[in-house]
Amino acid sequence: QTLSNLHSLTASLFGVTAGIIGLESYAGFILYVVLSIVTTTLFYFIQVAPDSLAEGKAVFDTRRFFRGSMDFWTGGIFSGLSGFVLTWTYSMDWLEYKNEHIEVV
Repeated sequence: QTLSNLHSLTASLFGVTAGIIGLESYAGFILYVVLSIVTTTLFYFIQVAPDSLAEGKAVFDTRRFFRGSMDFWTGGIFSGLSGFVLTWTYSMDWLEYKNEHIEVV
């Protein structure tokens, strides 16, 4: 549950980031995938790995917290995608609107 909430929150932040940078098409989605993998990796090293190693389990064993490794590593990418696209398009449209209506003195 914690990782799912983290992915939902960060997906929105990644969408705003992609919109502010002005990424379009595949570049925006690549940014999202890369940053989602970084987020999952950080979560793994901070939350999952210390507990698994303390119990004597394998280094990449995520079954204590998740149904399987595939669910852990890829589940968040798909669950946060809609929030990413929503905030990405909103921030790009907002910046476009602001750029069109700025008066130069």
